[in-house]
Formats: sequence, structure tokens, C-alpha cells
Amino acid sequence: MILLSIFTTLIYLVLIGSFIIGFNKIKLFSIKNIPEETTFSIIIPFRNEAQNLPFLLQSITKLKYATTFFEIIFVDDDSSDASVSIINKWAQKNTFINISIIKNIRHSNSPKKDAITLAINHANKDWILTTDADCHLPPHWLNSFNQYIKKTNALCIAAPVTYNPTNTFLNRFQLLDFFSLQGATIGGFGIKKPFLCNGANFGYKKDLFLELNGFSGNNNIASGDDIFLLEKVLKHHPKQLHYLKSKHAIVTTNSQETIKKLVSQRLRWASKTSHYNNVFGKLAGLIVLLINAFIVITTIVVFLNSIHIKTLLYMLFIKASIDVLLIYKTAVFFNQKKVLKSYVLALIIYPFFSTYIAFISTFKSYKWKDRAFKK
Repeated sequence: MILLSIFTTLIYLVLIGSFIIGFNKIKLFSIKNIPEETTFSIIIPFRNEAQNLPFLLQSITKLKYATTFFEIIFVDDDSSDASVSIINKWAQKNTFINISIIKNIRHSNSPKKDAITLAINHANKDWILTTDADCHLPPHWLNSFNQYIKKTNALCIAAPVTYNPTNTFLNRFQLLDFFSLQGATIGGFGIKKPFLCNGANFGYKKDLFLELNGFSGNNNIASGDDIFLLEKVLKHHPKQLHYLKSKHAIVTTNSQETIKKLVSQRLRWASKTSHYNNVFGKLAGLIVLLINAFIVITTIVVFLNSIHIKTLLYMLFIKASIDVLLIYKTAVFFNQKKVLKSYVLALIIYPFFSTYIAFISTFKSYKWKDRAFKK
């Protein structure tokens, strides 16, 4: 087992090292004072988001982009709270913004995919941008996409997302985990092996979505509106799949407030991984799972006095050393370096947390938006 642990650790070192190299290859994109040209349909599915919508709506009013060049399509996924009323009242005060609310029509096991597909059928603009109702959009969000689209031949663009910081360890733990995911996302694009993106900040041409037949082929999976579409684009238009590494494009959202909600979220994320078609993505996920599992197993074996503690310490040191480089670079990009003060404690907890999620995800269902979903 020791030799297998050492081999896995070395492979992990190479994997994360490649992400660091890829992260550096994606240059920071700065925006200039360039006229608006690209038109956007911003699609926002929602279900019982009355608590979060005011912050999203406030950020929409602050967008520094000509309102004639974008529309907002809200898709109500059977809300039972005041969400629709909040949007309607806001729309009445902001008539200069093209806003519509449509009712979701369920066709599949994925309410969100149904909502996005329905909205795209109503969309009148060239580009589709998706985000979530609990997000906050930066003022120059659309400007960033517009200028990047004009500069490149991109048909599909992944963009950065982070959590709003709060003064709790649970928030910092999630931020550190999210930084590793965002770092791997950017790094994957940098080494021309994209395998991750986030639907809270994702854009693509409407014609591309129609060409690829949308989410057809994975509607049986509740989540994954972002990853599965990315895989289709990677297969058919790999050179036109890009990452927008711009501070002006960073969308923020809230971390989970409780451990129970965090576990449910991670179960939802884990539920789609077995359906990925991206070989590199599957391999990367397997390597990450293996090293965390080996750390857990080695810890148990050490406590049973079966092997020396040095083996465990070597694994933790190598993993911590390479992880912190990627996480630090990501934290600097998001201007959230303060979260690193919880790195050591998070490093100790994370292998047990991730291994637990991987284990229970094989048989446990999860709840999302007050709905139960089976794996």
C-alpha cells in the first residue's frame, strides 16, 4: 500500500503542477473603453429565491452596458415564495431594462436544463449568458464578454465565480475548496484540456446551442447544465472554447450556511461525475479522489501502529506544498488571500470530507431546491 500511495502522490504532484502551468498560460484579460456590439440574453432560472433576488437585481441595474444590447429572461421554476412579485416590482421601476418572466415547463429530470432550454427558445439576442438567482454580477460583466468575443473567435466562454467571504471557518473551508476547483478550471484551459466550468458564469452563442441540440443526451441527470454542454463544445469546436480570465468578469455567490447544506450541494455535484465523457476530467477526478482516500486510509493505519507516521507526513507535505501554490494563485486572482489563514486546518479536514462525499454519493440521494433527486 505504501508504494501505491507514493505513486499516487507523485501522479497528483504532476497533475496539480500542470494546472499551475496552465493557470499561468491564461493571461489576465483587461477591458478597454470599446463600444458595445455583442447582444446578450441573460438567463436566470429561479425557485424560491426571495431572499437573494434583491442583491442580484441591484447588481443588474449597475451593469455598465447599453440596455438595448441585452435582455434578462427569468424562468420561474415553480416558486412558492415572493420571488415573482419581487422581480415584477423591480421591473416596474426599471422599465429601461428588457425583462421577462416565463414559467418553466418540465420535460425531463433536470428542471434547470428545462428552464434554460425554454428561455433560449424565447431569447432574441445572439449570445446566451447563464447565471443564478443567488449571484451578484460585476458592473463590467457584459463589457468583459463583449470585448473578449470581439478579440477572439470564441463560441463558448467559461468565466470566473467565487464565494462572498464571511468570517466563519465553514465559509473559508468552502472558499479554499472552490479555489482549487477554479484553479483547476483555469489550469485545464491553459493546458488545452478544459474539463470544468460553472453555470453561474457561462456564455455561448445561441446558434451553437441549437447546433449541438442543447442538453439532449443528459437530461436524465438533474445537474450539469454547464459541464455536459462544455463537453459537447469541446468535441465539436475545441478551438472556440475559451476561458475569460478577467477580474471584471468575476461573478460572486454565497457559500452554504450549514454543513448539512454543504453536504447536499457536494452530493449534487458528485452525482454527475460518473456521467462525464471527458477522459482527462475523469482521470483528474480519480487521482484527486485516490490521494485523499489514501490519506484517510494511511491515517487509520498509523493509528493502528501498522506503519510509521512519516509516510503520512510525507504525503501531507507534498500535497500541501503543491496545492497551496495553485490555491494561492487563485486567491490572488480573486483578491481573497485572507482565506489562506485557514489552509492548514482545511488541509487536514478535506481528505476526510471529500472521501466521505465520494462514498455516500454512490448510494445516497440528495435534495436541491426542496426537491429530492436520486443518483
